[in-house]
Amino acid sequence: MQAKIVSINISKEKGQQKEPIQEAIIIENYGIEGDAHASSKWHRQVSMLAIESIRKMQNLGIDVFPGGFAENITTEGLDLMSLPVGTRLKLGSGLNCVIGEVSQIGKTCHQRCAIYEAAGDCVMPKEGIFIRIVKGGKIKVGDPIEVSQNILEKELLD
Repeated sequence: MQAKIVSINISKEKGQQKEPIQEAIIIENYGIEGDAHASSKWHRQVSMLAIESIRKMQNLGIDVFPGGFAENITTEGLDLMSLPVGTRLKLGSGLNCVIGEVSQIGKTCHQRCAIYEAAGDCVMPKEGIFIRIVKGGKIKVGDPIEVSQNILEKELLD
């Protein structure tokens, strides 16, 4: 199965739950246009979590959905946890594709969220990843995701 984008999620303010959108403009060295967490000041410009991780929590009886872990992009068919820092991801296709580079795997939660309190666990700190945007563009739900160490170089040569 080709890896793909299942959901794109943004919030207008920090501390709010993210809401799904059908397409997004991704800005180089910044993140998703309109998302409160986007910033050129850090390496965690876009967060990603697999739908497979969300389903694990759903199977525990937790009422969660894409965006519910505050991830910007929900993926399917891609083992995010196996991607080392520095791995390049191509989101979308053609000249408008987005190139991101894995900048962090997992995160430290400084306080326990409602999901952790309900389930006794949360997948985002262990199974979520963050990418820095190397090349901006436009993505939409259903777009393919390609993994490669040398995507940017390949794109520039094509």
